[in-house]
Amino acid sequence: MKVLVVGGSGFVGTNLCRELKARGHEVTALSRSPSSEALPKGVNKTMGNVTVYDSIKNAFEGMDAVYNLVALSPLFKPSGGKEMHDKIHRQGTENVVRAAEKHEVDRFVQMSALGADEDGPTAYIRAKGEAEQIVTESVLDWTIFRPSVVFGEGGEFVKFTKLLAPPYVSALPGGGKTRFQPIHVDDVVRMMADAIEDEKHVGQTYEIGGPDKLTLAEIAKLIHESNGRSTTVVPVPMGLAKVGLAVGGAIPGFPMGSDQYRSLKFDNVTDDNDIGAFDYGTGELTTLRAYLNDYGDE
Repeated sequence: MKVLVVGGSGFVGTNLCRELKARGHEVTALSRSPSSEALPKGVNKTMGNVTVYDSIKNAFEGMDAVYNLVALSPLFKPSGGKEMHDKIHRQGTENVVRAAEKHEVDRFVQMSALGADEDGPTAYIRAKGEAEQIVTESVLDWTIFRPSVVFGEGGEFVKFTKLLAPPYVSALPGGGKTRFQPIHVDDVVRMMADAIEDEKHVGQTYEIGGPDKLTLAEIAKLIHESNGRSTTVVPVPMGLAKVGLAVGGAIPGFPMGSDQYRSLKFDNVTDDNDIGAFDYGTGELTTLRAYLNDYGDE
């Protein structure tokens, strides 16, 4: 198949391009900076910005399948403010879907997020929910993925946790009780590649996570243990964390803000892990502990 990966030079995108290429597909990565050295040999590169329709529309011509991976991180406050989530996730998805419809693309895969909801508590979650609605109301044969946090070499989740929870003493909002279900990027891209190769995935929304549901405190301890260090978690009352992140968010260059506080108030885990739809069991997925044992100092 001829496959276009929108956001192909990003963390998930480069890994997905590699997986698709290994399966024999003809792959093109579209991004604002398509010269990424991380892209595997043989992947075509094209430049475009999802917020500017005319810059991306021609890349969809002749494509059999399109992945929309372009996203801002929910872990950090975006440059330009919370409204950037709407610009990138909702408006960007509108443009990608419009181009896919214009060129009659056969299959469309949208990378969303656990908890995506138009009425959600954060700008990220709301924009992801609105983007999903655009996809599901399109004429495309779509598949939507809602992963928990994705980890792997080049990812930011481990780095974010180290920033939030330094070694030896980690002051965490609510004692770090927020739960996550980290899933390795290799496991994610295998399922995403499977999605365009079997018609049974058309019209499906999949919530996927890794084999373990871990609290933020447990994750922090795993990360520091893998580096030969320990950490003691000191609970910070959620009310105090709210004030601290709100004040910090008003400081230029401060990486977190009120939305990051809100995201720590709800768990990021699946109700029913949908990995079975791709014939995977939890025992076949990479655990965070196993990954850290190999790449603890990423």
